[in-house]
Amino acid sequence: MQQFLNTWNEAATTTAGLFWMAFWAFGLGYLISSMIQVFVTRERMKKSMGDAGASSVGFGAFFGFISSSCSFAALATTRSLFAKGAGLVPSLAFLLASTNLVIELGIVIAVFLGWQFVVGEYAGGILLILLMWLVVKLTLPRKLSESARDQARKAIDSDTDEEAPDWKELIQSRDGWQRVASRYVMEWHMVWKDVTIGFTVAGIIAAFVPRSFFEALFIGSGQAQLTFWEVLLQSLIGPVAAFFTFIGSMGNIPLAAVLYENGVSFAGVMAFIFSDLVVLPVLRIQAQYYGWRMALYILGVFLVILVISALLLHYGLAAFGMLPDSSSARSVTDREFFAFDYTFVLNVAFITVSTAFLIWRWKARGLPGGSDKVSDKILFALAIGGFLWLGIGLTLPLAGITGS
Repeated sequence: MQQFLNTWNEAATTTAGLFWMAFWAFGLGYLISSMIQVFVTRERMKKSMGDAGASSVGFGAFFGFISSSCSFAALATTRSLFAKGAGLVPSLAFLLASTNLVIELGIVIAVFLGWQFVVGEYAGGILLILLMWLVVKLTLPRKLSESARDQARKAIDSDTDEEAPDWKELIQSRDGWQRVASRYVMEWHMVWKDVTIGFTVAGIIAAFVPRSFFEALFIGSGQAQLTFWEVLLQSLIGPVAAFFTFIGSMGNIPLAAVLYENGVSFAGVMAFIFSDLVVLPVLRIQAQYYGWRMALYILGVFLVILVISALLLHYGLAAFGMLPDSSSARSVTDREFFAFDYTFVLNVAFITVSTAFLIWRWKARGLPGGSDKVSDKILFALAIGGFLWLGIGLTLPLAGITGS
């Protein structure tokens, strides 16, 4: 029992420390994302995304890059673009870019995993889009696309046609920055449950799960040299593991750091990170938007391209001698989380910004409300459970019930 309580405290401390390391990265990324979303409207996006030509796909990827990293927000915007006439390939390019090429995701990956994984994330995002374009062009039945568009048109958000004033006027106005503050608060509102669950699960896994489990699950993990088949198997297991986490892209990064620390290959970790769009809640939402046939088709396409991309990145970096060595990875639980350094200064700055934006939003429009969706209620309950787990775990030393 004493050992369990000690490990519980270690898990809670690890979760709090991981989030402390990443908070400024979230804040910076969401600030940039909020500014771009306010000053670049969906209507401008839709005008640039027609058929699956190079320019339309490029615009789709670009608008995804400057958009939100929240998977669920990206799904809604993708449906809006597709329903309003954008081609399926540019729409999916937007979806892939908005969850793999966004600025805040790269910052968080750099904090937890290192520059090779940042290169893998952005190069992989481009690979995903190009491979998706090829696979869809070769396999998509025309009737399936038409029926999916009809389904998507049945329920479109009422604000998808909202056109903002000219961005030059907006950026100089109080109203423009009030919109940025509101959007910033909404970004946090959309992801706080995923982030809470993701960081809590990462701390629990890092503290409780032995390395032998990862070696059994990801065949060949921890070995200096892997065969092609071992790398392929790890790339296939990554999406399977992600499918059952129910966590979005930002919440998955600390889990990816735990996998890497436990010897999972670069390909396996990248496949896990890329799998944020093949988790069960995303599949269910896609089915609501487009019908089950299209949802399963998109799932199949994404699974194929993410495994191929992970393999290409792994062996591409290996060819240039840039493949990171997981044996040198720092243990997640042994990190020095809380110190007076640049992280402390940046966190204080973004805590101040976040508090100011929250108050501004509250005075102007009130705080965001909850959702009636069953999946959101489940995530809310899990997130509250995560807070209780963390609160108790962090206060165990104060009660004098931890120690050898």
